[in-house]
Amino acid sequence: MNNLEKWIWLPENKYPEYQTTNYSKCGNDDPKNFTVAEFKKDYSFCKKVIKAHLRFSGDTEFQLYLNGETIATGPVNVGGDFLGNDKARDNYYALNLSLDLDAHYLSFFARVKLGPTEILDYSVGHGGFMLTAELVFEDGTKKLIYTDSSWLARRNLYYYKPRAFDNSTCEDAYVNAKEINNIWHAKDSLIPVRREKLLVPDDNVINIKPFEEKIVNLPFDMIYAGYIYLKVKTEGKINIKLNCYELNDEGTEENYVFVKNSEYRGFKMHSAGGFLLKIVSESKKEAVIEPAFITAYYPVTVEAKTVTSDETLNEVFRVCSHTLKYCRQYIHLDSPRHTEPLACTGDYYIESLMTAFTFGDMRLSEFDVMRTADVITHNGGKMFHTTYSLIWVRMLYDTYMFTGNKEMLKYCKSALMLLLSLFETYIGENGIIESPQDYMFIDWVYIDDISLHHPPKALGQTCLNMFYYGALIYASKIYSLLNEEGMAEDSLNKAEKLKIAINQLLYDKDKDLYFEGLNTPTDEKLIAYYMPQNVEKRYYRKHANILAAYYDVCDEETSVRLLERVMNDDSLGIVQPYFTHFLFEAIYKHGLRDKYTLKLLEKWYEPVKECNKGLVEGFYKPNPTYVFDHSHAWGGTPAYSLPKALMGFEMLKENFGKVKLSPSLIGLKEATAEMPTPYGMLRCIQKEGEEPVLIIPEGLNLE
Repeated sequence: MNNLEKWIWLPENKYPEYQTTNYSKCGNDDPKNFTVAEFKKDYSFCKKVIKAHLRFSGDTEFQLYLNGETIATGPVNVGGDFLGNDKARDNYYALNLSLDLDAHYLSFFARVKLGPTEILDYSVGHGGFMLTAELVFEDGTKKLIYTDSSWLARRNLYYYKPRAFDNSTCEDAYVNAKEINNIWHAKDSLIPVRREKLLVPDDNVINIKPFEEKIVNLPFDMIYAGYIYLKVKTEGKINIKLNCYELNDEGTEENYVFVKNSEYRGFKMHSAGGFLLKIVSESKKEAVIEPAFITAYYPVTVEAKTVTSDETLNEVFRVCSHTLKYCRQYIHLDSPRHTEPLACTGDYYIESLMTAFTFGDMRLSEFDVMRTADVITHNGGKMFHTTYSLIWVRMLYDTYMFTGNKEMLKYCKSALMLLLSLFETYIGENGIIESPQDYMFIDWVYIDDISLHHPPKALGQTCLNMFYYGALIYASKIYSLLNEEGMAEDSLNKAEKLKIAINQLLYDKDKDLYFEGLNTPTDEKLIAYYMPQNVEKRYYRKHANILAAYYDVCDEETSVRLLERVMNDDSLGIVQPYFTHFLFEAIYKHGLRDKYTLKLLEKWYEPVKECNKGLVEGFYKPNPTYVFDHSHAWGGTPAYSLPKALMGFEMLKENFGKVKLSPSLIGLKEATAEMPTPYGMLRCIQKEGEEPVLIIPEGLNLE
């Protein structure tokens, strides 16, 4: 398809104040920097159109309709980081969509939001919309159509500020759109268009009597991500406050005023386990309100399931998989409630592994590691969460192992080199990291009123050094795959020196434990909000000791001994679901799968019993006032760790070129674990006292 890219926007002579946007601001409720533009164009042909290949994008967010039906929303978010939002991203993306049609008439309509209102939004600072369509007619001929000044445009006055709607005002008349300079130069998206499905809650037809005030609760069966849809019939003023709650929380809110019949679709992504509507009628006539939820998610074509003799464990797997589904949007999200950008790589690494064992489609993970490479380059090697920038290296390698996409490795090579070069500057004379930008993120835990989100050196240094050691090890593997043997050897040499220094400086032989960091002062020049001054107390906790075993910083015997302490010594504190992922991996690696996997999985039993509609953010509140969301996939590692443990899965050659299986019931009576592969579904069926049954898709090579 011809990648003709012509952008249009509201004409400046009519809308001078609605041309540019502050793309660096999130949570923006200022209506001066917010509007919704609408564009439309009708085409009529004497020949029947049987196919259309579309390419489109918008800044900052759009809804695209064809012949009255929603066909796409977007765009594909760059994702961004908490750093570097003072300048536009280097890459902007266009979606591609092919449609089968049977029409002589095409009516395009787009609604485009100007101004970021969520942290996941991004922009290059100017409103714009672009569409190119290659049409295929029944006789085989083709025609190219595209946005230009013949399209009609107007400002939709009803969307007068974020998360609010008022149709009591008059509508603007349409005028010709203005062709504007292409400052986006959009690349083609590497992922498909997101799917949407209308969720209609029970008893959603709400009849409102004249001057009635009513509160209506509409619960859903699960917690979903999506957009509010309202259909309202009224001949007078109706005020609506709608809260999307997950469980018992106040939720996120939108407000509306309707004075006439209307259909509303919002731009705000909500995480909702139900609606709570407060309706106040000022009308002399009855009104009818029909709320629904447009659920949105990355397309799912196959779904693997793991079923065991433990029904509670089955529910844990189901909830983890469901939550993952709705955290996979155009970028991975920590949760659709928080909607954080690609800065949260620790979350997305775990989600990528969960995807490999549930939905199988790794294109989103590939795209995310590449866009994260762009973020790293954009910010001179830095990411907001320092440890997460190092986890990105492992995510890059593991995503390659599941896909065999060497072009992805090539694309990310320069960012990898930049990242590791930056960390080399953090090494002190003692051989370990001494002067990083910060030590975050370790875990969502408070210790002595100190947050492990951004801890001082004494609570973050050892973990950061171990994450750096792991990054060097996996960078070496990546360089070898790219035939850069000199760079691979250099990374291994640096890793070995770091390992020696870690064991000399951060391991207590008397206690037979790693402690969390040195008590030496932090250079005052480094002190900032996310880098507190160090403390004098020495901390012995689970986190550093888990990572020591996870990354093989110590020998096999010591790793097993440390993991036994972690599993049985409560004095070493707590870890949240996120960090428990690394503990699962460590016990699997060091032969403790049968002994401890089920015991660890039981930590999810009570949270899922309390809420089986979505996955709670943590096991323990970091502080008494914190409100957990229930849509957080970073704690969903059972959707990966359980089937992996049951199968004893190991990838020996990339893209399932060769795999190894060593099944185990891990203490269960029976279990069936599934995993999608490029060759079909891999299944492992086990019953106590019987030999495991493996159903191997044709073409899959087992060791």
